[in-house]
Amino acid sequence: MPDTTRLDTPFGTIALLDSGDSGRPVLLVHGNSACKEAFAPQFDAPELAGFRLIAPDLPGHGASDDAPDPGSAYTFAGYAALLEHLIAALGLASPVVFGWSLGGHAALELAGRGKAPVAGVMISGTPPVTPTLDCLMQAFNIDPAAENLTAKRDFTEEDAQAYALHTGAVDGAVDPHLLAMVKRTDGRARETMFGSVVAGAPLDERQIVADMTVPFAVVNGAEDPFIKPDYFDTLTAPSLWSEGIVRLQGAGHAPFRQTPGAFNPLLARFVQAC
Repeated sequence: MPDTTRLDTPFGTIALLDSGDSGRPVLLVHGNSACKEAFAPQFDAPELAGFRLIAPDLPGHGASDDAPDPGSAYTFAGYAALLEHLIAALGLASPVVFGWSLGGHAALELAGRGKAPVAGVMISGTPPVTPTLDCLMQAFNIDPAAENLTAKRDFTEEDAQAYALHTGAVDGAVDPHLLAMVKRTDGRARETMFGSVVAGAPLDERQIVADMTVPFAVVNGAEDPFIKPDYFDTLTAPSLWSEGIVRLQGAGHAPFRQTPGAFNPLLARFVQAC
């Protein structure tokens, strides 16, 4: 794993991991109440050696500052604006973006805004939705053991354990650092993000996918408790890559962590195809 670097931005000081390699840049965007270290299996993967892997902590997450303006920063648009800033500040020429869960929504918003060119978008655990209650209900499993925590501002110890378990546990075990980062997350980030989605603020992600011209990939865990797998088959996605919508057996919400042996070659092939 590379050392953490820090970058001053309008969204506060952002912590990030940067492999520093000279190959195509790949921006790895974590999920709600997670952190950049979630991508340790990618930084350590021989299949991805040579690509320049960059993983930031989103504002209010990990080692990054809490957002100075939570109302605008803790939204899909705010996270996309941060990614645009990082792409410019780091001099990334048309990166491939992999977004996990919330990070996938940020990646789709980034692509839809069109302010920073990207070479391709891969998402995982991220149903592209039109921001209406009906579409949200079609796309997501409302799991009372986990999904209701997505918007909760203040976590108890039990909440943090449950959220870490459902989102990123490997073989039923929660990584202590990732659990600590769930607890560290600015609770306003969960509350504000969910409120903005319910209010219909994000761009229409189904339309973004339908209009996308760069390669697009979906790699989900077959046992993801948060999403309805068949929903993805309803998407119009003309730039969907040749391997189609991939469902990795033995993986839940975080296939890049839970089945990295299957995921990492997929990501490498996708980056090479972009």
